[in-house]
Amino acid sequence: MKYPFTRKDNDCVDDYFGVKIADPYRWLENVTLEETSIWIETQRKVTEEYFSRIPYREEIRKRLSELYNYESYGQFQKSGDYIYFFKNNGCVKQDILYRQFGFDGQSEIFIDPNKLSEEGTVYISGIKFSSDGKYMAYLLADAGSDWNTVKIINTTDGRVLSDEIKWTKFCQPQWRGNGFYYSGFDKPKSHEFSGINSSQKIYYHKLGYPQENDKIIFEDTAHPLRYFHPHISEDGKYLVIIASEGTSGDGIIIINLTDGSTERLIEEFSSDYRYISCRNDILMLITNESASNGRIIGVNLLTKKITEIVPEKDIVLEDAVIFDKGFILKYVKDVNNCLIYQDIETGIEKEIFTPHNGSIFLHKGTDSSAVFFSVKNYLNPATVYLATDKNIAPYKFKTSELPFNPEDFITKQIFYDSPDGTKIPMFISHKKDIKTDGSNPLHLYGYGGFNISLTPEFSPANLFFMEQGGVYAVANIRGGGEYGEQWHRQGMLENKQNVFNDFIAAAEYLIDQGYTNSSKLAISGGSNGGLLVAACMIQRPELFAVVIPRVGVLDMLRYHKFTVGWGWIVEYGCSDNKNDFEYLYKYSPLHNIKNGTPYPPTLVMTADHDDRVVPAHSFKFTAALQNAQSGENPVIIRIDRDAGHGAGKSRDKIIVEMTDMYSFILYHLNK
Repeated sequence: MKYPFTRKDNDCVDDYFGVKIADPYRWLENVTLEETSIWIETQRKVTEEYFSRIPYREEIRKRLSELYNYESYGQFQKSGDYIYFFKNNGCVKQDILYRQFGFDGQSEIFIDPNKLSEEGTVYISGIKFSSDGKYMAYLLADAGSDWNTVKIINTTDGRVLSDEIKWTKFCQPQWRGNGFYYSGFDKPKSHEFSGINSSQKIYYHKLGYPQENDKIIFEDTAHPLRYFHPHISEDGKYLVIIASEGTSGDGIIIINLTDGSTERLIEEFSSDYRYISCRNDILMLITNESASNGRIIGVNLLTKKITEIVPEKDIVLEDAVIFDKGFILKYVKDVNNCLIYQDIETGIEKEIFTPHNGSIFLHKGTDSSAVFFSVKNYLNPATVYLATDKNIAPYKFKTSELPFNPEDFITKQIFYDSPDGTKIPMFISHKKDIKTDGSNPLHLYGYGGFNISLTPEFSPANLFFMEQGGVYAVANIRGGGEYGEQWHRQGMLENKQNVFNDFIAAAEYLIDQGYTNSSKLAISGGSNGGLLVAACMIQRPELFAVVIPRVGVLDMLRYHKFTVGWGWIVEYGCSDNKNDFEYLYKYSPLHNIKNGTPYPPTLVMTADHDDRVVPAHSFKFTAALQNAQSGENPVIIRIDRDAGHGAGKSRDKIIVEMTDMYSFILYHLNK
């Protein structure tokens, strides 16, 4: 292929503890440069021309459009007499917020975000009701950005108030009185999608007043690189702030809203704490402190006495909600979810739901008399269930009619050995009639980081691949949360190479067992998973036939210098530290590309509004890989317009994106 010219700035060299490292494509980090804009558009033309060569691309798009055309449901919650929920009938770009009176009422559209933009890029990223249910705060995001704008609607008459809060990220408003608390950043001084975000503060907004009047309730000028997540106690007495210096390790700050006093309850940042509830002066938290698999504790905010409410089990506690007189607890057991009800007073437990090879998502609201949850797996989209205080046994509440027959496919779970002997679980899905003769196209996916468990997910695009005779496999490698914090720690910081070893071992197992061969094996991953597949390609280029790093963290020496990248230092380490630099440099995909190597066909995927993993990672990696590539295998980059890290992407955009991804995969695996 003839790639676009990419200028090298050979004078751009950094000194890391005596090691000189060139960064000739750093100018691509500046998305405001005209030169960068020209480079982006030139790369887009090359990529589109390449896709135009694939003769069955339109057929793929047509079938994906059919598979995505089904009724799907999002979050449900009860507020007052109404049930609010998100639904997509399969034909609209963004999910619509509906509501219905009671459990059996007729549903009606409450907010339709599709009317807020012609392109369908605006979506509702969250909702939060006032304690009396009169008002609902809803968060709007545009083009996939993490930035949210908070709006307020009167649930009685549907009137949208003039109040508007901007420059918030990763925050749910917390109502109290005639207003709410929220965390926000200052308006960015540099580019809003790439400049670093720091000095997050907690504000109180009073309804009817402009944002400029909002009062700062809490800030920590000594620690500008911390997140602050507010929660309000049920009686409005306490503001509970979960503070974090990154994606793991928390502190807790308590503001007594009665007398205005502030107390730093937990300051170590050595364990994780997740808020469940605060009532009758008892703060209830999920924590992995002295419990790798998680437990629930209660902290008496008057005496500071800590009581264990739900002890650690041999399976991982992932989530919990207050229900009736106890908890509904979500556990992970060998990468499958199950729900257990536990009475707080008696401690009696009852398992209430366990799907086969399935994931459960708990829908959180303020009404503990009704709990909704959805269940899905690799072959079935979400079915919504309801449990009430009158009937703890869950029953199906909403289901989807599907444009395919899931009985034609099968999912099985296996365990394979990593090089150090660790048993790694993996899900393998495919048509029931495939043969393990080594001839099947196979798509292997992984993540391996941030304590995130890859329990089974449903994707019409992956189902399409299986329809074509493909095998879809997901490796539950270390770094995730599948087996608790110890599993996470085995794949973070200086242990990150374990993650790549686990994934490479998954590929070798699939080949050894006759599912595929190296000429038929595609790998993909997003975000931290983009780092995963790029690093594995650099380390073992001969093992894979197609590599697709999506919105990947690819420059491990500079990731912390953009937007909220500093929050990942606790996961990766930081090149400003000599010890961290040494292991980061060893695996950083950008810095380990070797000139003259025949790397496999590579489709780098990113988006212009990704302000979590900024597209500069993908730009620099693509430029370096194109420059180094030996042979005829293509290295192209797909740069989506008006899209971000992944959240809030319209159905139309998802279909086009998956069309391109699977066109690329099938084009090369079927050669």
